[in-house]
Formats: sequence, C-alpha cells, structure tokens
Amino acid sequence: MSLNIEAIHSENVKSDVPAFRAGDTVTVNVKVIEGTKERIQPFKGVVIQMKNSGVSKTLTVRKMSGSVAVERIFPINSPRIDSIVLDRAGKVRQSRIYYMRNLRGKAARIEEREA
Repeated sequence: MSLNIEAIHSENVKSDVPAFRAGDTVTVNVKVIEGTKERIQPFKGVVIQMKNSGVSKTLTVRKMSGSVAVERIFPINSPRIDSIVLDRAGKVRQSRIYYMRNLRGKAARIEEREA
C-alpha cells in the first residue's frame, strides 16, 4: 500500500477498543440518529465472528430478543460506534462459532473463560 493510504488508515483506527474474541459477550453502544435527535442504543450479545483487520475490521454480534435471534455486523472503526464494552469472556474453541445458530435454550450457554 502507498504511504498516503496507510496514513489515512492509521488515522481512522480506534485505539480504545478492548481486546475480545469470539465467544465473548459484549455491549456495542451504537449512535442512532432519529430526526434531529441523537441517542446511544446498546446492543448486547455474543461475538460470533471477527473479520478482516485494520480499518475494515468488523464483528458479528448475536443476541436473543425474546425467542427471535438477531445478528448485527458492526464495523469496529465506524464513527457510529460509540464504545464497545467487554461484559464476559467466553470459553470457545473456534474463532467463528456459527454452530450457535442451531442451539437453543441451555444448550446455547457459553462457559466463562478465566482471564
């Protein structure tokens, strides 16, 4: 990559993102704009996967809303992401835990990882 592109990428990479990985429970605080008002909306769920690196890094978070599963993909370095908070470290053996989509109830629990 050219030096100009690398400089732009390094300017836009957030430094306040905690270290987390697949299986961890995180709260992603998203800035939502409704008309002229702006508010913070938390999205709490389990990290299913993390993709890419640098400025284009994304994470997929899955949560249960009632009996319906909701998955959202967040670009970590987006200005719409206010903060990411690590709530609980999960112990999983894979970096992409798509098998969680097929599990229901108590089977979908993830054991806590010791830090």
